[in-house]
Amino acid sequence: MALERYRAKRDFSLTPEPTGRAAPARAGGRSFVVQKHAATRLHFDFRLELNGVLLSWAVPKGPSLDPNDKRLAMHVEDHPLEYGEFEGVIPKKQYGAGTVMVWDRGTWWPRSDPDEAYAKGHLKFELFGEKLRGVWNLVRSRSGKYGQGGGDGWLLFKEADDHARLGPGAIVDDERPKSVLTGRTLDEIAASADRVWHSNRPVQANVASGAIGRRAKRAVAVATLVKLSGATKAPLPEAIEPQLAVLCRTPPTGPHWVHEIKHDGYRMLCRIDNGEARMQSRSGRDWTGNFPTLVRALARLPATTAWLDGEAVVLDGNGRSSFQALQNALSGGPAPSLAYFAFDLLYLDGVDLRGVALAQRKAVLEKLLADSASAVRYSAHFDVPGRDFFDNVSALGLEGMVSKRADLPYTAGRGPAWQKIKCLRREPFVVGGYTEPEGSRPGFGALLLGVPEPDGRLTYCGRVGSGFNDALLRSLFERLQATARSDTPFHNPPTGADARRARWVAPTIVVDVSYGEWTADRTLRHPVFHALRADTAPARIVRAMPDQQRDDDDPAARAAPAVQAPAATRKSTGKDAVEGIALSNADKVLYPEEGLTKRDLARYYAAVGERMLEQLRGRPLTLVRHPNGWDRKGFYQKHAEDGVAREVSRVAVDGGSATYLMAESVPAIVALLQLGALEIHPWGARVPDLDRPDRIVFDLDPDEALGWPAVREAALLVKTLMENLDLVPFLKTTGGKGLHVVVPLEPAAGWEDVKGFAKAVAELLERTFPDRFTSKLLKRSRGGRTFIDYLRNAEGATAVAAYSLRAKAHAPVSTPVAWTELGADLRHAHFNARTVPARLSKLRRDPWRDLVASARPLTPALLARVGYRREDR
Repeated sequence: MALERYRAKRDFSLTPEPTGRAAPARAGGRSFVVQKHAATRLHFDFRLELNGVLLSWAVPKGPSLDPNDKRLAMHVEDHPLEYGEFEGVIPKKQYGAGTVMVWDRGTWWPRSDPDEAYAKGHLKFELFGEKLRGVWNLVRSRSGKYGQGGGDGWLLFKEADDHARLGPGAIVDDERPKSVLTGRTLDEIAASADRVWHSNRPVQANVASGAIGRRAKRAVAVATLVKLSGATKAPLPEAIEPQLAVLCRTPPTGPHWVHEIKHDGYRMLCRIDNGEARMQSRSGRDWTGNFPTLVRALARLPATTAWLDGEAVVLDGNGRSSFQALQNALSGGPAPSLAYFAFDLLYLDGVDLRGVALAQRKAVLEKLLADSASAVRYSAHFDVPGRDFFDNVSALGLEGMVSKRADLPYTAGRGPAWQKIKCLRREPFVVGGYTEPEGSRPGFGALLLGVPEPDGRLTYCGRVGSGFNDALLRSLFERLQATARSDTPFHNPPTGADARRARWVAPTIVVDVSYGEWTADRTLRHPVFHALRADTAPARIVRAMPDQQRDDDDPAARAAPAVQAPAATRKSTGKDAVEGIALSNADKVLYPEEGLTKRDLARYYAAVGERMLEQLRGRPLTLVRHPNGWDRKGFYQKHAEDGVAREVSRVAVDGGSATYLMAESVPAIVALLQLGALEIHPWGARVPDLDRPDRIVFDLDPDEALGWPAVREAALLVKTLMENLDLVPFLKTTGGKGLHVVVPLEPAAGWEDVKGFAKAVAELLERTFPDRFTSKLLKRSRGGRTFIDYLRNAEGATAVAAYSLRAKAHAPVSTPVAWTELGADLRHAHFNARTVPARLSKLRRDPWRDLVASARPLTPALLARVGYRREDR
C-alpha cells in the first residue's frame, strides 16, 4: 500500500526506475540516500529508510551544513528501498524526467522513536554518510501545504555540532559534486543514457544491454586469457582455497618481489556467476549477507564468471582502513560505505588463472576494474626496494605491508612466496585496571594491561594512556566502573609510578595497542591505544611475535565470542515498572482477543523468568518484535542496537562481524519485552563454545489435515529412536500446532556434524515411516504427513525458547511438558500467558529438571548408526 502512489506515477515499461517490491521492515534498517536530480528544476531528493520504504523529500536548494539555513523540503511519495541504488536517466515525458545521481548514502540513527517523531512532524537524527554527517532535523512546516497539488512542506536543517559549517563553505555540493556510487558527474551520467542500469529488469538483460557498471564487451578477451602462460580453460570452481602469507620481521629483498599495502580489514574472496556475486572468508564461511553493497557492486563487473581475492575494509577520514570502523559497520552500527580492495584475480570467464604469474594476473585485474564503482578498488603493487616501501608505509602510519613474488603462480595454503610485515607491533591486551586522571582529563589516566599465561594467571605488562579522545575516555570509564573489584587481577601487580592511583577491574575488556618493543623487564615501550576488541576473548590473548602465523586478517581467527556484560543501572519503580524496567505505553494492548497489555506480558515474563533463564543464559538471541500487537506488523531482530536497554548483555559472534543480544537476568527479559519482543529465539549453543551446539531440536510440524493423535505418535517415534541411540529426549510445545523434541548434548561436535546427524535422523524416519514423516520443507509435499524440521540445528538457526510467548492469537506459550502429558491435546493455546504461571506454581517436578545432566556426546559411532559420515559433508 505504501508504494501505490509511487507506482501509479510511473510507466515501468519505459522508465528504468525499480518497480519496488513489498519489503518488510528490516531489523536495524536505517539506510539513507540523497539523490541529485536534474529534472525540470535541479533539486536533491532526501530519503530515509523506515518500515520497509524510503521516506522521501524533494529539497530544491539541497542540504546545507549551516544551521541557520532552513531548507524547504517537500514531502513526496514513499520510494522502494531499491531506489537507493538507482542512478541513471529517466526518459522524457515520464514522471521526474531527467538525470539522477546517487549524491550521498550511508546510515541514519533517530534520536527518538522514529515512528512517533515522524507522525508528530519532527524527526531529529544523525547521519553517517560519505558527505553528510552529524545531527539533522526535518520539521513539518506550520504553513502546511505548499505549491500546486499540496505537497507537504517540511524544513531540513543542520544541528550546530562538530560537522556544521557557517557561510559559503556550508554547501557540500560545491566541493564534492560527484556520485558516491560511480564517481561520475551529472553530465557523464546523462551521456551514458544508453547504458542505464534498469533496476526493474533481470541482471542478464542489463548485461546484454551494456548497462552501467557493465559493458557488452568483456574487459579482457578470452582468447587473450588462454594465451597467458599457466592459464587453463576450466569450469567455474565452486570454492577456492586461498594463498596465505607468512608473518616476518623485515621485508624481503630481490628482483622478483613486489609490495602492497596491508589493509586492516577482513580477507574476502568473491565468486561471480552470471551477475550474482558471493563473498566468503579465508576459512570458507559465506559472508555474502554481511556485505550487500559490496556484493551488488562486484556483481556489476564486466565479467560473466570470476573469482577475486581481496580485503573488505572501511576507510577513515584520512583514507586509512579502520578495523574498528569495520566492526561497527558489521555490528549494525553507523559507518560510511564499505570498500573492497581487490589484489588478485584467480579465474575469469572460463579461464583458470591460478597457474599464471602474479604480475600477469594483476594486469588483467587492473583492466577488469578500470570502470568499476568506487566501492570496488584495485589494490596496486609497487616494484621498489622492500625497505624503502616499508619506511614509507611506516611514515604514513599504516598497519603494514605484504610482499609477494611477482613471478610465481597462486598457490593454496601458507608459504614463503607471500610475506606480511607489520610497521607497528600491534596486539590485543587484557585490561586489569586503570589509574585516576590528573588535571582536567575526564574518565581515567591510563589503562593497566596484562597478558594471560597458560596457567590462567594474568601478567602485568605495562600501561597505556595515549590514543584516547574525551568521548572514549568517558564511555570506557563507565564500562570500567561496572566491572570494578577491590583486589588486583594481576599475579605481579605494578609497582612504583605505575601503581600510583591504581584501581582494579575484572579482566573482561580487551583493547588493541601498538608499541615499539618489549623491554627487558617484559613491559611495553611507547604503547598507543587503537581500538576496543569486542571480537576477542581475554583467555585467547597470547604474546604474539613474528612467525607465530597469526591470521588477524581472517574473521575466523577473531571468532572467539566476547561478552559485554550489562552495565549497572538504577532500577525504576512505580506501577509502570516491572523488575526495575520502566515500561513505555504500559497499557498498550498487545493481544487484543485476550485484553493482555504490555504490563501484563512483562509481569508474565517476570513470573517465568527464572525458569526461562535456565534455557537462555549464554545464548545469542533472535527476537520477533511486534511493538503494536501480535496481529500488527512485526519484524525479526538479530543484531544489537543502541536503543536496547543496558540490562541486556551483548556478545560478538561470527568472528566479530556481528553483535547479538543475550539475556542473563530476569530484568533483561523484561527489557526485551519493553521493545515489543513477544518471541525470544535462542541459539543451540552457549558462550564460550558457540561453535559447538549443546542441544538438538527436532521441530515436528504436522500437515494441516492431521489431528492430535498423529502428532503425538510422531513425537513418540522420535523419542523411541533417540532412546535407542542412548540419547535422552525432552519435550515441549511450540505454541503452535506442533511439538519440539529437544535432545541435550555435550558441547563437543561442531555445527556441521550436529546438523548432519539431525538430517540423517529425519531421513531415516522418512524412509522407515514414509506414510507418517517427510523431511521436505515445502508444505505441498507433506501430503498428510508430519514434517520433521532438522534445519533448526544449523549454525545461527534458532528455535523458540521454552516459556517464550508466541506472536499468535490468545498469547500461546512454548511450554516444557512431561512425556506422560501427551494424552491431552497440547497444541495451539493449550498453554498461554494466563495459565503457565499457575501451572509452574503447582508443578511438583520440573519436566526439564534433568535436561543439562542428561547431555550425551555425539560420537562418530553414534553418527554412523544413523547413516551419517563426516566425509559426506
